[in-house]
Amino acid sequence: MGERQSHVNSLFLNEESSKRLSSGGRVTRLRHALEKRASRARKRMYSVTRESIKGFLQRNAFVLLTISAVLLGISLALALRPYRMTYRQVKYFSFPGELLMRMLQMLVLPLIVSSLITGMASLDGSASGKMGMRAIVYYMSTTIIAVFIGIFMVLIIHPGKGSKEKLHRDGKIEQVHTTDAFMDLIRNMFPPNLIEACFSQHMLHNGSISNITTAATPLSLLENATSIWRNVTQALGSLPEVLSYEEVIPGPGSVNGVNALGLVVFSICFGLVIGSMKQKGHALREFFDCLNEAILRMVAVIIWYAPIGILFLIAGKILEMEDLAVMGGQLGMYTLTVIVGLLIHGLCVLPLIFFIVTHKNPWVFVAGLLQALVTALGTSSSSATLPVTFRCLEENNGVDKRITRFVLPVGATINMDGTALYEALAAIFIAQVNNYELDFGQIITISITATAASIGAAGIPQAGLVTMMIVLTSVGLPTEDITLIMAVDWFLDRLRTTINVLGDSLGAGIVEHLSRHELEIQDAELSNSVIEENEKPYHLIYQENDTHKHLGGETAL
Repeated sequence: MGERQSHVNSLFLNEESSKRLSSGGRVTRLRHALEKRASRARKRMYSVTRESIKGFLQRNAFVLLTISAVLLGISLALALRPYRMTYRQVKYFSFPGELLMRMLQMLVLPLIVSSLITGMASLDGSASGKMGMRAIVYYMSTTIIAVFIGIFMVLIIHPGKGSKEKLHRDGKIEQVHTTDAFMDLIRNMFPPNLIEACFSQHMLHNGSISNITTAATPLSLLENATSIWRNVTQALGSLPEVLSYEEVIPGPGSVNGVNALGLVVFSICFGLVIGSMKQKGHALREFFDCLNEAILRMVAVIIWYAPIGILFLIAGKILEMEDLAVMGGQLGMYTLTVIVGLLIHGLCVLPLIFFIVTHKNPWVFVAGLLQALVTALGTSSSSATLPVTFRCLEENNGVDKRITRFVLPVGATINMDGTALYEALAAIFIAQVNNYELDFGQIITISITATAASIGAAGIPQAGLVTMMIVLTSVGLPTEDITLIMAVDWFLDRLRTTINVLGDSLGAGIVEHLSRHELEIQDAELSNSVIEENEKPYHLIYQENDTHKHLGGETAL
């Protein structure tokens, strides 16, 4: 009995000791891991030489030059503001920045068309369908999250507290009907003329004013009132016989700018058709692939000019502002609310989604995008930044070209996280300024309308102000109050464009991770087809008729 008891006690002691050893083992492993990292860090510090510093500077020259250009541009503008330069002088000063915008916009059109066509032609139908569905789900999810972040921030901070009489109005807004704006969006998806779509977009304008006349109530038909009607009209002499009202008839019109949405739809369809043609479409696929490669090589040259252009773009915008004091007060709280909302979405939500899906460090991925993000900050256009974004994703982050060629052009056209957040937040800010209490249904309406309107916001500077009118009209807010926020829109437009580019780029990484099996299968099929082609024996093929003709010729001789 005593032996059994001692045996049980020894078992319990062994279990306790094993638990202690396991917990002690975890602590020991953690300590060893930390020591290894510390020793690696010490080795790196000791191994820092002039050559390693030189290599680091060469690898990150673009990023360091661009960030330095932004800081130098802000400093230069603040130093020149006391001289009160005229508008013409500011335009002359901003000329190098204007050249950068024109260079980048010159490359956007052939880059969108060639990249989409080659991307869709290189994928089979099922792979492109799955990839497109993943991209659309990502775009819609992040846009809806961005809208709700904007609504939450503006309801919590409440920047519109006060009177709008104290706010500064800037610029004019042309009235746009909501239904017409959404119909224009669908019309632009199917341009009747592809050449025209390269430089203009369809937009209905308020055209002629027609007088619609309706006959007055025919009292003269009543027998017992005929004489009374005649006597009264003769006595007054001014009683109208007809009632009229005016109706504004919308007429077809256009605005300058690339119809990116129409070109994206056409390029996707054209690329799918070329891919389905197999060998017959090989020549076209090679042509657009070479065009895409040539455009990216031009980007590699132009990119060296980007820091100079960004410096003058930012400095010129700051010099254009009449009074920097408008950034303070009530409008300053609005600006702060937008910045906080964009930072939460860009630095917390998007990297978290990337980490959850790919299980990779999002900050390493973002570090490879710094050149594109700073370019977006300087140019304020996601379409103009597209050539730089391609270069960063493919060269720095190693994203598959078949993914970037499909995801990036579509994302630059329809994925506008920053714009959606900004529009929802600005609409509620205008309601707060007007002391207009929004109920739950109206807030939901704003969220849905902001999500839909952000898709229609083309990747051009300040397009969000146009789609803002759609959001305000949906809940009956005064559209002329957009002028209250135009004084700071040039600055916020740059920030939301940066978030748009970040969302597109992280989306490309996520779609590549989810589509890796389809890409591997396609690579295997491609390699097998190449091996089979190489193993085929080569022999001369003569047509039967040609041989007969040849022999006949010999006998004739």
